Amino acid sequence: MGREAQKLVANNKKAYHDYFIDENYEAGLVLHGTEVKSMRMGKCSIKESFVRIENNEVWVYGMHISPYEKGNIFNRDPLRPKKLLMHKEEIRKLTGKLAEKGFTLVPLQVYFKDGRAKVEIGLARGKKLYDKRQDIAKKDQRREAEKEFKVKNLY
Repeated sequence: MGREAQKLVANNKKAYHDYFIDENYEAGLVLHGTEVKSMRMGKCSIKESFVRIENNEVWVYGMHISPYEKGNIFNRDPLRPKKLLMHKEEIRKLTGKLAEKGFTLVPLQVYFKDGRAKVEIGLARGKKLYDKRQDIAKKDQRREAEKEFKVKNLY
C-alpha cells in the first residue's frame, strides 16, 4: 500500500524540556464532530495537558480544542477530559510503570493519521533543575560549534 499520511496538529516542545521521555505510545482520541473540524483547522493546544489512567481507561486532561466557529449548540467544552484508546496490555504495562516513583504520562503531539485523530504520549521522568541547565549548556555548545563551522566554511 501507500505510505501513511500524517498531519501534525499540535506539538508539546515543553515536555522534552521538562522531562526525560523513556517510551512513546500512540493512542486514538475520542472526539465529537465539531472538535474534529476544529482540530483539522489546527486549533488545538496540549501545552498544559497531562494524561491519567482511571479505571483501566486512559484520559487526557487540559487539552484545549477551540470551539468550532460554525458549531453553535453542538460545540463541547473546550477543556473537557478526552478519552484515549489503547490496547489493554499497553494500559496494564503503563499502570505498572506509573506505580514506580517518578514516572508520569505526558502528551507529546496530536496529529491525524489516515484521517484519524491520534495522540502520541510519552512515559516520562521529571528533570531536575541541574538536568535542564545541562541541556541548555549542551545546546549552547552545539550552537557555538555550528557558528564556528559556518564561519570557517565561508573563507
